[in-house]
Amino acid sequence: MSKHGKKYRAVSVKLQEGQEHELEAALKFLKENKIAKFDETAEIAFRLGVDPTKSDQSVRGTVSLPHGTGKDVRVIVFATGAAADTAREAGAVEVGFEDLIAKVQGGWTDFDVAIATTEAMKEVRKLGKVLGPRGLMPNPKTGTLTDDTAAAVNQFKAGRVEFKMDRHGNVMVPFGKLSFSVEALVENARAVLEALKAARPSVVKGVFIKNCTVTSTMGPGLRVTGRELAA
Repeated sequence: MSKHGKKYRAVSVKLQEGQEHELEAALKFLKENKIAKFDETAEIAFRLGVDPTKSDQSVRGTVSLPHGTGKDVRVIVFATGAAADTAREAGAVEVGFEDLIAKVQGGWTDFDVAIATTEAMKEVRKLGKVLGPRGLMPNPKTGTLTDDTAAAVNQFKAGRVEFKMDRHGNVMVPFGKLSFSVEALVENARAVLEALKAARPSVVKGVFIKNCTVTSTMGPGLRVTGRELAA
C-alpha cells in the first residue's frame, strides 16, 4: 500500500522517472500541482560530493534570500545589557541570559534561530545537547554568534537562512512558499545555490554538487538539470 495519498499519486504520474528539469520549469510544476490546502514550503536539496566523515569537508553557512522565507522567523537572543536591549528592539521573541538558558534547558524550543553574544556563549555552550541536534547552536560561521545582535535579528527575520550538511552529505534548505511567484522562487533558489558553492571546502576535489532536487512540503521531488548547477 502506498504511503502517499491520491493527490500525490495523481501528481507523480505526470513525471517520468529520472527526468531532469530546468529550475524554472520544476518550480512552475510544483506551483501548478499543489497538493496541500495550506501554503506549502518550497525546499531545495543537494547531494554533495564530500566525505561526511571528515571534519574538514563539513559544509555549513547562511544565505540571505532576496524574497524572504514567507514565514515569521522566531529569533531568540542570549545577551545582557545593551546587546539585549537592541535585540528586543529588533524584534527578538525572547531575550535573556541565565533565565533563558534555564528555559531552554527545561525543554523549550519554540524558536527558529538562536543568537548569542561572545560573552553569553560561555554559558550557552551548556545547551549543546538541546541546541546541537536541532542545528540551533550559535556559531560565527552562520552569523549567530555575534555582538551586533540587532543586525543579526534583522537579517534572520528578513530572510537569512542557515544551512548545514547532514551526516550523509546532504543539504536541504527551505527557500520560500509556493504562493511566491515563479520568478521569486527561482531567485531565492539560485541564491541558495550560489551560497552553497561559496561554502565549498577547499580540500574537496572533483564534483561538489552531485545532484539537486526541488520539492514542496507535500509534493514530489523534481531533479534539476546539471546545466543549472554548473551555471
